[in-house]
Amino acid sequence: METPPSPPAQGHGDPRQPQNPRPGQTLPDPGSELPKWAREIQRFLGVKSQFILSGNVYDVYPTPVPGAAGTGAGTLDRFLKAVLAERGYTLFFRYEPFSLTTLIGPPDDGRLEGTELPPRGSEGVTLERLSRLARDLEARREPSAILVSYASRLPDLCPGEYQQFLYELFRLSLNARAEKGRFSLVLWSLDKENDLPPWYRNSRIMPVPVPRPDHDVRRKIIRSAGPLISGYRETAAKDPARLRTLVNLFADQTGGLYAGELVSIASMAVQDRTDITRIGDAVRHYKLGVPDNPWDKLDREAILGGGRLLSRRVIGQERAVSHSLDIIKRSVFDLSGAQFSPHSQKPKGVLFFAGPTGVGKTELAKGITELVFGSPENYIRFDMSEFNQPHSDQRLMGAPPGYVGYEVGGELTNSVRQRPFTLILFDEIEKSHPRIMDIFLQILDDGRLTSGRGETVYFSDAVLVFTSNLGVHRQLPGGGKEPLVTQDMPFPEVESRIQSAIREFFTFELNRPEILNRIGKNIVVFDFIRSASAEGIFRKMLGNVLERLSDQRRIQVEMDPSGLDGLCAWVTRDLSMGGRGIGNALEECFVNPLSRELYALAASRGDRIACRVTPGGSGRPEISLQRL
Repeated sequence: METPPSPPAQGHGDPRQPQNPRPGQTLPDPGSELPKWAREIQRFLGVKSQFILSGNVYDVYPTPVPGAAGTGAGTLDRFLKAVLAERGYTLFFRYEPFSLTTLIGPPDDGRLEGTELPPRGSEGVTLERLSRLARDLEARREPSAILVSYASRLPDLCPGEYQQFLYELFRLSLNARAEKGRFSLVLWSLDKENDLPPWYRNSRIMPVPVPRPDHDVRRKIIRSAGPLISGYRETAAKDPARLRTLVNLFADQTGGLYAGELVSIASMAVQDRTDITRIGDAVRHYKLGVPDNPWDKLDREAILGGGRLLSRRVIGQERAVSHSLDIIKRSVFDLSGAQFSPHSQKPKGVLFFAGPTGVGKTELAKGITELVFGSPENYIRFDMSEFNQPHSDQRLMGAPPGYVGYEVGGELTNSVRQRPFTLILFDEIEKSHPRIMDIFLQILDDGRLTSGRGETVYFSDAVLVFTSNLGVHRQLPGGGKEPLVTQDMPFPEVESRIQSAIREFFTFELNRPEILNRIGKNIVVFDFIRSASAEGIFRKMLGNVLERLSDQRRIQVEMDPSGLDGLCAWVTRDLSMGGRGIGNALEECFVNPLSRELYALAASRGDRIACRVTPGGSGRPEISLQRL
């Protein structure tokens, strides 16, 4: 059971829990059915004398408001007060270390005949005195209950009397007798059920896990907090059906959150004067900590002309550029996953780049980063070949409690928490360990991930890009590789074979067809570098070299155009390694000789150099420099 930290609950000094909206400010809530765990308590009041509540015990719960038709947001003690009062309990006390509070109880003088009862709001109440009170209440045969709050802290706060206290209450649970179908109760509020020792179990004691709020509970909490949000009451009066839709939207977008967090979101909406029709902005602000939506501020003209930018960066991959740009445009309008749910919280965009090496997969990811996020370096990259061990998932999510590095967190979760509006590149995904795929499944499905420290990280503003070389080669039994696609194949055949290999890998080799299903039609297959685009890649790379010299050393190198065709023909003669092969050949026959000649010429800042390329004896280009 995943539980939050254990600060005081709302209404008892917890600064995290907002004091507004107040529970009493409600609209009628159709249906006041209790959560399942509370109904279990009511059902077993006649057969169980103690209940162990564990899990989400520091939250708020939909609590009936006296004199109102709806519900409010009450802490656990106030919620249980309403639950027990409904079943006729006339005495209810809340104990937290050294303090006893009367929630339902005796006259104002604090006295009950035959019962040694501390006055209301007593301080300094010991565990021995509490166990004596429990015995006295049991002897009265009157419906009563004691809630022991923060019971997980008692071993540390009261080490001397804790074991005796447990024994006394354990014995009391066995000797208790029901009166009129109800026991005098002891309710334990624990972080985890096993915070009580294993021996503290018998047929009269019932564990009751308290889960995070489900959709119905979230809806009730929203209706109790909603009237303070701008436009809520007006929408309720004019268009009740529209309000129901907005409440359901709020509940859908807050799945997995605590009810107290919903109250916090409502308070933020009140503070920021967010209208109920834009409640999704308040939810996003709370989850990501970013008050504005960066996607709303993108330059639409830049996106519209993005094809030119991407085509300059990635030459010869028009289909891949067009497909990727369609997905980015879809992301700008928040339509990713909209066909499955109008309130989808999936990542803004998901792209799976597949194809031969050196064809521009990583370069296109950088181009998208520059187009959307302003800089080609503004992305988070993970080389998945580094995550091929069974416990590699802990590097991404963080080690679980008790393990070395737990306090550090995960590389992925930490990065996304710091930069939720970003592109995340998972390079060569097929080289990662299969356990990593379970992480991707959660991200692709829910748009969120829980770190080892229990913190939830949201990917709803991020673009995910996976790259892969699947389908290009096949591993032979002897250790070699056999090509599955070759340059002489037309692109439709290359695309078909690579798509088929990807399907086989996820479906049969990994046995994770559900991941492929969530990636959907976002697989973008890259073609081989063909001769028609090789010259463009060569000229781009040559321009990069000359630009680096100009920017870094202020040396202007002016190329003689007469020899460029020969240099291009030489470096593009073998395209089997794609653009990287062209770059390697250019480095060998041009960059290295250029560096030697610049040293020999003693070139310095501000020089203008003429470069001439001539064919050598074996056809290999040779260069010569002359200072202008």
